[in-house]
Amino acid sequence: MSTHQLPLTPTDTQTMLRDAERYRLQHRARRLAWGGSLWHLVEFTIAISAGIAAGSIALVGFGIDSLIEVAAGTVIVWLFSGRRLHSQHAERHAQQVIAMSFFLLAAYVTVESLRTLTGPEHPGTSWVGIGLAMVTAPSMPLLARAKRRVGRELGSRATESEGRQSMICAYLSIALLVGLGANALFGWWWADPLAALVIAGVAAKEGVESWRGEGPADGCC
Repeated sequence: MSTHQLPLTPTDTQTMLRDAERYRLQHRARRLAWGGSLWHLVEFTIAISAGIAAGSIALVGFGIDSLIEVAAGTVIVWLFSGRRLHSQHAERHAQQVIAMSFFLLAAYVTVESLRTLTGPEHPGTSWVGIGLAMVTAPSMPLLARAKRRVGRELGSRATESEGRQSMICAYLSIALLVGLGANALFGWWWADPLAALVIAGVAAKEGVESWRGEGPADGCC
């Protein structure tokens, strides 16, 4: 006996195409998260080492931010794995975890910036830190744009939030570059913690929006 397979309807074909495109986007989201996490581990190693050597709270804070970025990337990999692929609950939980990382970043940068401004010790010059910031400042916006594009196409606010956090990393690297550069060239040690306070405010705002579920994407995974 031969079994005849029913022909695919136009609706079946469209569903298969949508599923294939969604799988491609989910795979891209995971690759972007893994690639970003690997780079942030490199950032962490360099920033912490250079920060301790120069006594720079800004560099140490930048290194801590890199670890938060790794955590955010891990959340995205977790979100697009196994049964969580189409879970609205998992999407919301991932978004809240990323929001918490924004709050942690804002709190740490604020405390350490105020401590640097009021303390007797000032950060020293770190050309290694300046070099790191010069590499990170132009590269992070590219990564953030790619993550946010994938997030919009997937309708995943958590992925878009992680992209916004990559932009926070870019802002922080610019502030770091300005602060370290002003310190190295003009001896303006206070420029670093002042710029970091601005970044803390932006991070807090992003955390609130992510926690509330606000953003350009309307759907969930």
